[in-house]
Amino acid sequence: MKAIQVKQTGGPEVMELVELPVPQPKANEAVVKLAASGVNFIDLYHREGRYKVPLPFTPGQEGAGVVTAVGAEVTSVKNGDRVAWSGLLGAYAEYTCVAADRLVSIPQGVTEQQAAAAMLQGMTAHYLSHDTYPLKRGETALVHAAAGGVGLLLVQMAHHIGARVIATVSTDEKAKLAREAGADEIILYTQSDFEAETKRLTGGKGVDVVYDSVGKTTFEKGLNVLRPRGMMALFGGSSGAVPPFDPIVLTQKGSLFLTRPSLGNYIATREELVARSGAVFGMMAAGKLKLRIEHTYPLAEAQRAHRDLEGRKTTGKLLLIP
Repeated sequence: MKAIQVKQTGGPEVMELVELPVPQPKANEAVVKLAASGVNFIDLYHREGRYKVPLPFTPGQEGAGVVTAVGAEVTSVKNGDRVAWSGLLGAYAEYTCVAADRLVSIPQGVTEQQAAAAMLQGMTAHYLSHDTYPLKRGETALVHAAAGGVGLLLVQMAHHIGARVIATVSTDEKAKLAREAGADEIILYTQSDFEAETKRLTGGKGVDVVYDSVGKTTFEKGLNVLRPRGMMALFGGSSGAVPPFDPIVLTQKGSLFLTRPSLGNYIATREELVARSGAVFGMMAAGKLKLRIEHTYPLAEAQRAHRDLEGRKTTGKLLLIP
């Protein structure tokens, strides 16, 4: 089978298209023939070595496809089942082995490409808005990178909850997408200072929560726009890692809360995984969550997909098609 392999960390060029044996399932595993693999920022962090994984490895944390073989003791899935998963390496390939208890069924009305696009980013948007800081009607959220993959889904979820959404984007095109997703206010951070604009839009009171996937370039000003006892939910670092800082800053700025959540901790049990993925698929089926699959790339063009993603040229979701 064809797969992408990383033998040394570095730029997109370290990803090689190679031939590997089709994997065989061990006990409690299933082999899945991939229909689509999601491309996410965490894949860049693995490739760069920011998040350490043993070398060599096949990147990709999310995918969907059809079960072709199951190992001993597997009862939750069978050959021919349409399944999706998130949080396990190996999705940049034609086939991969997945722990059976990490697979969820794809419901009718949801395609395999849609499922691959919704797992990591959809469940991330869900845990952020429903658990990390459970938004309530009438509250105000600042969403950075609001036209990105998670951003567009997070804006939609916050809008359906009834929260006021202030969205930051870089271009007029992205502003249009964020507005269509339900953003109430748009800040073009390339033209105006988002800190000053957010304070103006909230009458100086600040927002209840900042959902920040950008990191280095937005973090400090993000703390400045929170209301007293507001929360900074820092869930990514597309501009780079946030430098170390003294927690006394949180006291000085109003007894703020800071969290650095990860999806894995919000789908740690089988029950949580099924419930959260089911909630996301349910929103899709009800028309409350519209996916934007911006671009699909052949597996051989994984390098190009990474360059497009890290170049901040994209909106919505990128998929690799084996």
